[in-house]
Amino acid sequence: MSRIRHITLPGGFSAGAVHCGIKSTDQEDLTILACEDDASVAIMTTTNQVVGAPVLWLRRILPRGAGKARGIVVNSGCSNVCTGPRGIADAEAMARLTGELLGCEAEKVLVASTGIIGQRLPMGKVRKGIAAAGARLGQRCDSAALRGIMTTDTREKSAVIQTLIGGKKVTVAGIVKGSGMIAPSMATMIALITTDAAIAPTNLRRALVAACQRSFNAITVDSDTSTSDTVAVFASGKAGNKPLTLATRDYAKFAAVLAEVCYELARSVIVDGEGATKLVEIAVTGARSDAEAKIAARSVADSPLLKCAIHGGDPNWGRIASALGKSSAKVDPGQLKIRIGGVLIFSGGTGRKFDLPKVQAHLAGNEVNVACDLSLGKGKFTALTCDLSREYVAINADYHT
Repeated sequence: MSRIRHITLPGGFSAGAVHCGIKSTDQEDLTILACEDDASVAIMTTTNQVVGAPVLWLRRILPRGAGKARGIVVNSGCSNVCTGPRGIADAEAMARLTGELLGCEAEKVLVASTGIIGQRLPMGKVRKGIAAAGARLGQRCDSAALRGIMTTDTREKSAVIQTLIGGKKVTVAGIVKGSGMIAPSMATMIALITTDAAIAPTNLRRALVAACQRSFNAITVDSDTSTSDTVAVFASGKAGNKPLTLATRDYAKFAAVLAEVCYELARSVIVDGEGATKLVEIAVTGARSDAEAKIAARSVADSPLLKCAIHGGDPNWGRIASALGKSSAKVDPGQLKIRIGGVLIFSGGTGRKFDLPKVQAHLAGNEVNVACDLSLGKGKFTALTCDLSREYVAINADYHT
């Protein structure tokens, strides 16, 4: 059993995970993250109009996206989406059973599920799994807990940052699953974050919303927003700092650390994108506003034509320019400048002569930078995506209900 710690490193948390038979493999498929006492919690959930029963449960118990909780139970292999009233009852049963283990009411237990859409959970196996995972709660199951939330992921993804806030050592740690069906409009598929900072739920959610904007909301693998996207952050208060309040240096420092953890988790999702061979950064500057910069950057990042070109090492600036132009952001070709790997390849409304071997060498690397200066204002935004390979098609051709 691995003793690598991340999600339970902040004070006041324990985790347990098991394989209970939801997946056909022997990989863990059910995880419980527990808090010693009631913790502040903040969540963000998918903006997809088709959502899973666990998302409905979260919105019911945390209608404002923040409150108090004692933990979360997560299963992988079945998303419990479009399963009707029985699916909703299954999500509630998962909360109730976990609450009985943690000594709290069901309404203090979050639920998340990820996997195939349209199938009901095998609740007999889930019940046994919850009991078994509860029996394993501790600080030695962190890697197992991470594996328990994974589906098509090829690697474990976690991040930890420790810093001094108010003279106290504060830890922020997170784990994430996600590889395909990634185009979050809130977070990513499943992300769990813990901290021992003392902070009220409403202030915690404000920090989470800000953190997501340039991390989870800045990534895309395939432009498909999941029905189950959930990010949850728990704050135990065990660090002993004074409760963080808005408009203070301590709050700003905490918010920055949370944002950094979210960014590292989001970046790791793109690196592990289904079939991905390259991380691609799309930096848009000079937009009329940050909002328009985001629209433009996401349009380029979502372009399958560009993603294929990058996979093939082709510096096709026409695909970048057209992706910018099809967005609702203001684009003037005469003022537009496009660079790949820092090399100017388009300006003044036309392609430029450039050092082709240098650009091709950049495209051959593991990380590719595309910079688009709209020259219309001060708005800026950076999106992260990956290339589109033959392997992506193979993975999703074999993924079925």
